[in-house]
Amino acid sequence: MSSSTETAGRCPFGHGAEAPAGHHGYEPFQMKDPFPAYAELRAEQPVMFDERVGLFVVSRYDDFKAVFEDWETFSSENAQAPVRERGAAAKKIMEDGGFTAYSGLSARRPPEHTRIRAVVQKAFTPRRYKALEPFIRQNVVELLEKMLARPEHRGDMVKDLAYDVPTITILTLIGADASQVDTFKRWSDSRAAMTWGDLTDEEQIPHAHNLVEYWQECLRLVRVAHEQGGDNLTADLVKSQQEGAEISDHEIASVLYSLLFAGHETTTTLISNALRELLARPEQWKHLVEDPKKIPAAIDEVLRYAGSIVGWRRKALIDTEVGGVAIEEGAQLLLLMGSANRDENKFNDSEDFDITRPNAREHLSFGFGIHYCLGNMLAKLQAKIALEEVARLAPELQLEAPEAIAFRENLSFRVPESVPVSWKA
Repeated sequence: MSSSTETAGRCPFGHGAEAPAGHHGYEPFQMKDPFPAYAELRAEQPVMFDERVGLFVVSRYDDFKAVFEDWETFSSENAQAPVRERGAAAKKIMEDGGFTAYSGLSARRPPEHTRIRAVVQKAFTPRRYKALEPFIRQNVVELLEKMLARPEHRGDMVKDLAYDVPTITILTLIGADASQVDTFKRWSDSRAAMTWGDLTDEEQIPHAHNLVEYWQECLRLVRVAHEQGGDNLTADLVKSQQEGAEISDHEIASVLYSLLFAGHETTTTLISNALRELLARPEQWKHLVEDPKKIPAAIDEVLRYAGSIVGWRRKALIDTEVGGVAIEEGAQLLLLMGSANRDENKFNDSEDFDITRPNAREHLSFGFGIHYCLGNMLAKLQAKIALEEVARLAPELQLEAPEAIAFRENLSFRVPESVPVSWKA
């Protein structure tokens, strides 16, 4: 890992080293355009040990599915572990602040995972989605109209739309204060940096303080649900507990800790990437403007071609193998879903973006097996509404300087910093 002098002045998500010879151009923390390197990995070394991060990097579709399906051999316990060990100062801040958060579901294993997921799944009801739909649409319309009213006819689809909508949605869903978008985003940024980034000990300190605040808010929301009830997901989980469901307050708070991040961060990126990819291809965007019923299929192709998450981790519990490569007990793996989703053995013309692709729904961007994303329907619903309203209110939107769009540097998430657009008067 990098020293503090090597990382000084860099993005806190970053990693400074260049790929050594034999790594096929793969840079673990670089997200600008990782896909050529992914293609080389699939062709030349589909299971490669990268000593820079201490992970076996797995890049083919079938290998990804095999690992995720075999949860007894490949544990998810490291999915939320920090890529870089926390320094002494950050540890003390978090210990003094009572930080004991754990994964809601993604890093848990059966039978614990099975027990908690069964309770949480009952709270993710179609009724809740249906009740949220007009609220989501209203937010999208208001934000778009505000952007389109600008006299300079320029905007940013990340800051002007994708940033707020999923955050307001998830905060409303769990009963948090929907006016505190920036606060929750700040906490989420710190969680991403502390878990999947490459921070020096000094760079970790402000993020550690943020994580303490984040966790204390999760605990507070559970207390409020006990005291006041309410019509939200947190209150539903507390009510289930009171009616005999086997889930503790700490586990409910941990679910909120996960939802408050995963429930908006990846959806913000999905909406941003959908608009970035579609507006870069005016002919395909025109098809959606003319026939919005094609939008759900287009969203699946965005998830395949430009998913929010490109890599996720697992740990081998026994001596085994992946793709013919020996994996020792205790070894850790990085499963590149961003590569698997472009595996030419699964998807014809896999490097082409095609909203009519017949098997786009077979992407792996929501995971696979027992850890398949519980919030997938809510994410797709928000992306669908966003695209419908942009197509209706701003069909002539144009993407500006797509080649200049920067992406945050980290191990797992491919997040565009901006999606600049313009429109005619």
